[in-house]
Amino acid sequence: MNVVMIGSGYVGLVSGACFSEFGANVICVDKDESKINALLNGEIPIYEPGLDDLVSRNVKESRLSFSLDLKEAVAEADLVFIAVGTPTRRGDGHADLKYVYAAAEEIAGYLTGYTVIVDKSTVPVGTAREVCRIIKKANPAAEFDVASNPEFLREGSAIGDFMRPDRVVLGVESERAEALLRELYRPLNLIEAPIHVTNLESAELIKYASNAFLATKISFINEMSQLCEKVGADVHSVAKGMGLDGRIGKKFLHAGPGYGGSCFPKDTLALIRIAQEHGVSSRIVESVVEVNASQKARMVSKIREALGGSESDKVIAVLGLTFKPETDDMRDSPSLAILPAMADKGAIIKAHDPEGVKEARKLLPESIQYMDNIEDAIKGADAIVLMTEWNQYRGLDLDRVKSLMKGNVFVDLRNVYERSMMESHGFIYTCVGR
Repeated sequence: MNVVMIGSGYVGLVSGACFSEFGANVICVDKDESKINALLNGEIPIYEPGLDDLVSRNVKESRLSFSLDLKEAVAEADLVFIAVGTPTRRGDGHADLKYVYAAAEEIAGYLTGYTVIVDKSTVPVGTAREVCRIIKKANPAAEFDVASNPEFLREGSAIGDFMRPDRVVLGVESERAEALLRELYRPLNLIEAPIHVTNLESAELIKYASNAFLATKISFINEMSQLCEKVGADVHSVAKGMGLDGRIGKKFLHAGPGYGGSCFPKDTLALIRIAQEHGVSSRIVESVVEVNASQKARMVSKIREALGGSESDKVIAVLGLTFKPETDDMRDSPSLAILPAMADKGAIIKAHDPEGVKEARKLLPESIQYMDNIEDAIKGADAIVLMTEWNQYRGLDLDRVKSLMKGNVFVDLRNVYERSMMESHGFIYTCVGR
């Protein structure tokens, strides 16, 4: 089976590599010449555990290749996946679909036989039908179907999510398109992965609804963390007691500085706009977005309070910059809201992150210093702020840390450590909801 993946970013590259591992012949096409040249030279443009080995193996087996030539790739394709970016459109919160529609128009001119065009990008309801309209207008003689196959990849564990999914969602309108997609995903039959077949609109909405619900769980437990601090409860215990109820589940009930990344912020805003366009209330999702923003602001106040009311001229070691561990993604990371606010008030910030520094330099104030190792970051610091729960920060030698610091304030925004242990090592310890 011949597969073309348009877009070699996070979704396109991971999906293309995984489909090639399934045995398909995959060509990842991108307009970014530097990205394609890097991939041809064996360089992976994103950090995702295991992706470099997966790509290398399938390139070596001639199942995975990279190209700038969309025309040649589409001519032989059975399925063409559109996996381009759909960023939030500046000013109104809508998903920007210009790259999706441009890809559809370009594909139309190159179709030579029956082909399934698949939306892999996260797109609003109605996008698949618009893609179909664009292709029909550009090439009335084309023989094709359009399908929706949303991705559910978590950064840091994307390969496992693809190979062992909770479900595969197929939005289709013909048996022929369904059969081709089922054949592509056939290796998952061995693990009995559920394949949920539905219509185009439902498939598109499933992605947004899923992400909005997970974001809701995060914002809910963050609101509870505030209440826990006021009444003397422990948010860890509250979350565990809630999560043991099978109807609720324990996942995404972790208090912290708020959600970030490439999906939740973008998709919650887009879902709100979709609801508004159709005259439907989305008060819960709107509140989720508001709570998330306020949680990030609350973290600034928490750090400031731990420092005695002012961060001016205080040296702060920040451990972790990315929105979660095992990724280099800085998009909407809490650090982007928290660190500039502290830098503006005169804080001297020394930051460390295993993978995110390159992207952080583009997005954070120039005054922030980046350290190559943890000890250099904490040396002479008045305070440590644990921002992202990378494994490197979970088992710190606390005596060594204390000896390197000038002060003894430790602000744990991920609740990695226990208060009693931290205080026994001489730290003034602050966490979230405990």
